[in-house]
This record gives sequence, structure tokens and C-alpha cells, in this order.
Amino acid sequence: MAILKAFKGIRPVCDKAAKIASRPYDVLNRNEAFEEAKGNPLSFLHVIKPEIDLPQAMDEHDPEVYQKGSANFRKMVADGVYFSDDSDKLYIYAQTMDGRTQYGIVGCASVDDYLNNVIRKHELTRPDKEEDRKNHIRVSNVNYEPVFFAYPAVAEIDGIVAKITAAPAEYDFTADDSIGHHFWVISDPAVISRIIELFSAIPNTYVADGHHRTAAAALVGDERRKANPGHAGDEEYNFFLAVHFPDSQLKIFDYNRVVKDLNGRSETDFLNCLEKGFVVQCKGTNEYHPASLHEFSMYLGGKWYALQARPGTYNDDDPIGCLDVTVLSDLILSPLLNITDLRNSKRIDFVGGIRGLGELKRRVDSGEMAVAFALYPVSMKQLIDIADTGNIMPPKTTWFEPKLRSGLVVHSII
Repeated sequence: MAILKAFKGIRPVCDKAAKIASRPYDVLNRNEAFEEAKGNPLSFLHVIKPEIDLPQAMDEHDPEVYQKGSANFRKMVADGVYFSDDSDKLYIYAQTMDGRTQYGIVGCASVDDYLNNVIRKHELTRPDKEEDRKNHIRVSNVNYEPVFFAYPAVAEIDGIVAKITAAPAEYDFTADDSIGHHFWVISDPAVISRIIELFSAIPNTYVADGHHRTAAAALVGDERRKANPGHAGDEEYNFFLAVHFPDSQLKIFDYNRVVKDLNGRSETDFLNCLEKGFVVQCKGTNEYHPASLHEFSMYLGGKWYALQARPGTYNDDDPIGCLDVTVLSDLILSPLLNITDLRNSKRIDFVGGIRGLGELKRRVDSGEMAVAFALYPVSMKQLIDIADTGNIMPPKTTWFEPKLRSGLVVHSII
């Protein structure tokens, strides 16, 4: 059963929250983070991407980078930009995008739950990316960024959240990307206790976004317990920062593919080869979105096509086999385009659906890519089925929006 823990959040003073809150570390490269933080010394990018404050020639994994991030955060605390709540609390972090709001409960998840698979995963992690985030935690003793979890919706929790969020938020602002961010503090011990009790009846939670941050936080916690002869189990390093959203409120966007070449085939030959696995329909020059599972949209030669996978080419009884990323790989990428290693091939790239079909068209029309494929989004049910069966999704399958802003609350592990 899932453990949720209240904690003494370290968070911004009210009038600084909007300037501090930043996009997460993994959606910006070094140059993009530098530009985004320019002119804003309070941006949390100075903490989670501190290489922007160091010489360009310095490797972003240099030990000095982690020291700089920690120093930047300590300065913000010393300057009174951040303060610590005086007692253990839970929080609600809500986001509004395109008129839709999702409400997450901010609390600490358990290292034990991660190690014992109560917290379910659906992606593989890379050791180098884990190590980078682990070093930030080791040096700072802080979970800087929350991870994004889902849980099976519970009506009573929804009711409690609705009651709390009827009051004015502690922080309430709209970021430059037009996404609204709203943050409430839950101080009533009885309410906190009841939410924790309700979570204890939830069999599993699920990593929606942030597998590397989750792994890093849990593994550093495990390191600390192994290094502490007096380990008791209630130390803060046994827990890490997470925002838990009910699965009923989350939206997964499509994660699309663009390919550099047709593997030596002409466009006509490629279209003919597709007929074996798909019913192919030309849709003309207007953008075409896939309408259902197992239908794909393809942009080739200035035209959009609908590709409907033929019955028998997929297995809806297989949690992995029913995924459209699997169908695309099995019927097109591998046999026709000779792309078998999605993680390492230089001939394929991935485009989050939040960028729209126009981005696919642009990259093909520019000559950079030869063909683009748009996929129908994965459902939360598919994600949960895969995690529950111990399977791993193929690379670049899910894209969650909106992303959590970093810096609204952090958790000290000491």
C-alpha cells in the first residue's frame, strides 16, 4: 500500500514564487536554460541547471556544477527568498492548460515503496542521467524537483481537494507559456492525517513523468540508510518529493516520429510497401490527426495520409503489442526503414505532440526529414496495464503536459 508523508516544505515567499518557478531541468538544454534565466537571478534554473552560471567550456557534470547549484540555493535561503514551514504539511499543486485543471497532492513518497515496486515504473532509465541527478541530491541534501506520479482516483480525496481549493491559493500565477499554476498549503492535522490514511489504501502509485529523478532520489536515500549505522527508518532521506495526481485528470499527448530517409526507397515504392500492413488513404495537404488507436497519420511528399493497421497485425491482448509505437516499429520502422534501435539510431527523431502536426510538416518540408508519423496518444489505462504487468514501454511513448514547475517547494533529506 502506498505511503504518503507530510514534510516541512522549503518554499518561496509569496511575492517571489512566480519569478522563481522554472521549467524542469530536462526540457531545456544548457543554452536554452541560459536564455530563459537571463535577467532573472531568482529563476530556479540557477539551482537545477547551474552550469548556466559557469564557463561554457565546463562540463555540465563537473563537480563544481553541483556545488554551484547548492550554493545558489543556499544563497536564496540566506537572502530570505525561501523559508521553511514550521510543521509537517501536505500541499496541493494545480495546473491549468487550455481550460483544463489537474490537481496534485504534494507529499513525500517512500524509498521503500520504490524499491519494493509499490511505485510502479514503465520506462528504463540511463545510469548517466541517474548519476547526474543523484549528485545534485548528494551535494545539496535536497530534493529540488518533484516527480510526477499518478494514482487511481479516490472520490473522497477528490472531495477533500475540491474543498481546499475553493479557498484562495497561496501562489497563483500564469507562466509565460500561458499555463496557470496554483498552490495551496494543507495545515490542518486532521485533514493531513485523513489524506495519508486514504493513500495507505491505494495499492500502487505510478511514475508518470520523471523516472530519472525518481530513481536518483530513491537510490540516494538507500545509500544514506546503508551508510548510517543508527538508521531507524523515519529519517527524511527515506522519503522524496512527489506530486500525486489522480489518473482521471491526466492527459497524455502523442509522441511522434520523424525519419531522415526512406532506406533507399522512392516515395511511390514506400507507399506501395505500406499497403501490406495498412489501409492507406491520401488526405491531401490539410493536417490530419489519427482518430483512434491503430490509425496513424503520415506526412510524405507534401501530403498527409491515414494509415489504418490491418486486423491481425497487432495484438490487443498484449500490453506492449497493442501500443501504436510497437505497431509502427513492427510494421514500418524495422522492416521497411531498417530502424531497430530507437534509443541509438541517428536516422530517427521524436517530437512531442504538444508541438503540433505543423512541426512534423516543417521538418519534412525543410528537407531535414523524409517522412513523419503522428500517433494516437497512449491512454492512462495502457500505461497502468504496462506498469502493473512489469513491462517497459518502448522509448519515447508518453508525453505529459503540462510539466511541473520547479522551485515551488523543495524537500530536505536531512
